[in-house]
Amino acid sequence: MKLSRLLPLTLLAASPALAERGENGDLRIIYWQAASVLNPYISTSGKDVDPASLVLEPLAGYDGDGKLFPRLATEIPTVENGGIAADFSSITWKLRDGLTWSDGSPVTADDIKFTAEYCMAPDFGCAVSARFQGITSVDVVDPLTVTVNFDTPKYAPYQAFVGSRTPILQTAQFQNCLGAAGASCTDQNFAPIGTGPYTVTEFRPNDVALFEINPNYRDADKPAFANVTIKGGGDAAAAGRAVLETGEFDFAWNLMLDPETLAQMESAGNGQTFASFGTMVERIELNQTDPSTDLGAERSTLAHPHPFLTDPAVRQALSMAIDRNLLAEIGYGPAGKPTCNIVPAPLDYVPQNEDCLTQDIDGAKVLLDQAGWVPGADGIREKDGQRLSVVYQSSVNAVRQDVQALVKQWWSEIGVDAQLKTVDGSVFFGGDAGSPDTIQKLFADVQMYTNSFDNPDPEAFMGNLTCARIPSPENQWQGNNFARFCDPSYDEKVAQLRETADPEQRQELVRELALMPTAETNILIPLIHRGMVSAHANSLVGIVPNAWESDLWNIQDWMRGQ
Repeated sequence: MKLSRLLPLTLLAASPALAERGENGDLRIIYWQAASVLNPYISTSGKDVDPASLVLEPLAGYDGDGKLFPRLATEIPTVENGGIAADFSSITWKLRDGLTWSDGSPVTADDIKFTAEYCMAPDFGCAVSARFQGITSVDVVDPLTVTVNFDTPKYAPYQAFVGSRTPILQTAQFQNCLGAAGASCTDQNFAPIGTGPYTVTEFRPNDVALFEINPNYRDADKPAFANVTIKGGGDAAAAGRAVLETGEFDFAWNLMLDPETLAQMESAGNGQTFASFGTMVERIELNQTDPSTDLGAERSTLAHPHPFLTDPAVRQALSMAIDRNLLAEIGYGPAGKPTCNIVPAPLDYVPQNEDCLTQDIDGAKVLLDQAGWVPGADGIREKDGQRLSVVYQSSVNAVRQDVQALVKQWWSEIGVDAQLKTVDGSVFFGGDAGSPDTIQKLFADVQMYTNSFDNPDPEAFMGNLTCARIPSPENQWQGNNFARFCDPSYDEKVAQLRETADPEQRQELVRELALMPTAETNILIPLIHRGMVSAHANSLVGIVPNAWESDLWNIQDWMRGQ
């Protein structure tokens, strides 16, 4: 299997002569997890954020090497150029002159200020509120300049308005969507007005998104494709075949398939696969709250601790029983590495933690014995009338189902019963507050998925595991702390990280924080450091792998080769 990590992070094929705007016609993309919304402030899932990035843009982004570059801004603010205050109390951004929204109206500093107010509004439940934490105000200096002020020195100031998860919204379109009204603004959330290379022409949630060229896009000769279709649904195998075997689509995202299957598809000669390694980690999360349906509206809330996953011995035993090396070998091949860490990159932030890489079934049994969990007549352990039986959920995916089956077997060997549950990816990652099967609600005991962070400084990512980020009915089930991990000492250390300027001290704090929900408590059980594997037709050129943004981050530069 051809993987881009074996190649330089440059174009994956020789560049043809530059195409004129729209000259290459239609581009067909398949995201087998279909988009359910096109507003990154409502959902942080890649299946939603990536299509939205064709329309909505931030002030700055990260290139394939993880380096900041300006999008809507004129330059990246630094202390040296005066954009960051010497005491790190503020950051000042300047918009490019002459920027317009796709409807022809001007982009101004007021839109930046409004976007902050939109995410920070009470009762909204902004999915990326951690990016705006510590902001006291966004002051409009002039029509093209804003200063973002922080309540304490912000030593990682490139958070709000940086990357595809925090783009700029048009005030005129979203001004009636503040606070509790935000989630119900269907027209705005399904068809945002943006500055990107494309505009939305049609959006059918959990099915398809259609785009056409933004006539007011700032680069007169881009993009080369006149129309883009992003089709959702099906599964990773069908998506891979649609590009690599049948040629029905030009690009397929997130091909989480076993290496043998991918190699067989690629042998048809129609396309090639590539992978980019960033911060994606496949992990298991152990719900610290009780998901019992008997609790009604209070299920999976802090009002009711989990009856046995709050036991440290149970959590540790569940981790010890897993053979991560085997999972990597049979499920991921060159696109996966066994890991004990939720922070796998950049290397300076990665803790030295490899104890979990050795499976220990016998040790797990001893641990449960010592904790008083005794095998019953059917072999399932119990204590005080409580059986070690869990509902173990994940999204529908062939590799994930294989992993579930193996983990179920290993857990049965230590006396733990696992009832496997699968949820369609569009629902699981969708963030619909009315659905019982979303990743945020976690109406199960255990769930498995991949998570990552798109900022090389992990401060905001570590902030997602604070007590305040736990999803609940009160915040419309928004927040990224799905396992309900809540440790005041962890929160204190996050606060310390936010107040630390020295790079080496910041790295040490992140390493300490990364161990607290994993090796120290086993509430999060990392499994595999994943590369994002995608595929493209041989005729498609201009693709640059990027682990820090979406695969579509430079779609304006894609074109059809010979």
